[in-house]
Amino acid sequence: MIDFIQQFNPVMQAFIATLFTWGLTAAGAAIVLFTQTVNQKFMDSMLGFAAGVMIAASFWSLLAPGLEMAEQLGHTPWLTAAIGFMGGGIFMRLADKFLPHLHPGLGLEKSEGVKTSWQRSTLLVLAITLHNIPEGLAVGVAFGAVAANLPSATIGGAIALAIGIGIQNFPEGTAVSMPLRRDGMGKGKSFFMGQASGIVEPIAAVIGAQFVLSMQNVLPYALCFAAGAMIFIVVEELIPNSQQNDANTDLVTMATMTGFSVMMMLDVAFG
Repeated sequence: MIDFIQQFNPVMQAFIATLFTWGLTAAGAAIVLFTQTVNQKFMDSMLGFAAGVMIAASFWSLLAPGLEMAEQLGHTPWLTAAIGFMGGGIFMRLADKFLPHLHPGLGLEKSEGVKTSWQRSTLLVLAITLHNIPEGLAVGVAFGAVAANLPSATIGGAIALAIGIGIQNFPEGTAVSMPLRRDGMGKGKSFFMGQASGIVEPIAAVIGAQFVLSMQNVLPYALCFAAGAMIFIVVEELIPNSQQNDANTDLVTMATMTGFSVMMMLDVAFG
């Protein structure tokens, strides 16, 4: 896999990697073609698993390399990390405040962002799309960092990040398509809307890779920015949504720890 990816320039590498992550979003959405219901315990566990993956990816694949790169480039590592990390969180807070969206499992009256007359299906897709922007950026920045030839950035680490994000995209696709199907939307359209939420990842990845290639001095900030944005999503949405059912909290907690362990092992093994 690594040999195949290395044939391409960093922007194309990021694009190919996020086609994979988009594909797993579509695979998750495709469940709606075969059933109209998914066990809630399973869905909560998958969301918890996704949270664990994103927490681990934020540190092992983004923050830790960002700190090392900051030192190598002569920055003040702790200050660079703090500025980038908080910048990512603030960006996502502003997007969450203004972009109309609706989290899966909630009624239309609980939609967030600027009030609009948009349909429930559109708002659900926008909620997951909001997740996928920083994920795509993270992959793009990771592949762009490899081109900087800094010891802390490896092609294996970037691939591990893409694999981890792809794995946690699976339940996100399901989380969009299944509520739409339960609301009476047809199987085909429910699948289409579910997979559509992942389209933004290749776009964001290309933008992220191109940006750091043209401005390598901001690379440590960009890595920490992506980490902050992902942690915001985990704390603000994934963990609360996965822990809504009191009967599943212990199971979901273990699923979160499993997701963290899987991503950590992927990063160490590939990186």
